[in-house]
Amino acid sequence: MRVTLGIAVSLIVAVAGIFAFSHRDTPSLGPRQIPVNNMNLTSIVQTDAGLVTAGELGHILISTDQGKNWKQASLSHQRHALITRLHFKDDRTGLAIGHEGWILKTTDGGLNWQEVAFNPGGEPLLSINLLPSGIWMAIGAFGQAVVSSDEGNSWSRMPPPNGTDWHLNNLLPSQDHNTWLIVGEAGTLFRSTDSGESWEAVPEFYNGSLYGGLNLHGETWIVYGMRGNIFRSEDNGQNWVSVGGELPASMFTHQMMENGDLLLGGQGGVLLLSEDDGRSFRFLHKSGRMSVTDIARLDSGQLLLSSDRGLLPSVSLDQLKHPSGA
Repeated sequence: MRVTLGIAVSLIVAVAGIFAFSHRDTPSLGPRQIPVNNMNLTSIVQTDAGLVTAGELGHILISTDQGKNWKQASLSHQRHALITRLHFKDDRTGLAIGHEGWILKTTDGGLNWQEVAFNPGGEPLLSINLLPSGIWMAIGAFGQAVVSSDEGNSWSRMPPPNGTDWHLNNLLPSQDHNTWLIVGEAGTLFRSTDSGESWEAVPEFYNGSLYGGLNLHGETWIVYGMRGNIFRSEDNGQNWVSVGGELPASMFTHQMMENGDLLLGGQGGVLLLSEDDGRSFRFLHKSGRMSVTDIARLDSGQLLLSSDRGLLPSVSLDQLKHPSGA
């Protein structure tokens, strides 16, 4: 049907939205056409096949030369939905999750992906991990939780912990995989001490969103989130003390360095560094309006950062600590 000049702007926007998110396949972009420096990339992982990154409009990209050049991975279905996270259980087998309950699986390090779940109109999945039982668990918006007991090939819904309908942002394992935390919206924190078999709510110690965290060692944990708030626990997640919050920028991701330093990345390109086992953090870097979404360590020791505005040039921790001219 011919569109006339008299059609209301709202109708144009609606039609454009329907077109943008309709289920269709598009030709693969060539390596030189992929705008890796100007697209929303949410996750970056090193695998046996190379570096894998993903994000905007369902793109999964792979580099075999440490990030110098990128090509499109092969997907069985392209849904044009945002991919929110990649997680690999080893160098070859991994899962990608995203909006509309989209889940894809690879067994060759990220070169080829097979769709294993898709729920049109469904809520975003935000985090995924493999429990010691062999069950894959993915969590997301409005308390969504799904599980797979067959290597990620099929999925079913499970009741969220305590029936919560808050956004569940991250599923975090201890180093021995016995204790697990789920962090989420409005200070939500659930803890499992039986390898993810059952969950209990940790009493609220912060009323803002928590986006991530990690087990440093033993019973020592760090969680972080909105407005630069960072909390530390030394009793396996039962009690928490604030070790951040002076910087009004949300923290979204982290990377543990070989020397034990902990690097956090987030809103405004902010990077924070702890050199004392997470007891305190100092401001290290800021990069305008973009947000750091993930941090990968390259074979060279350099750091490669993904953001909502593309991949950033690789940099060493020493360069961040001692920028030229500082």
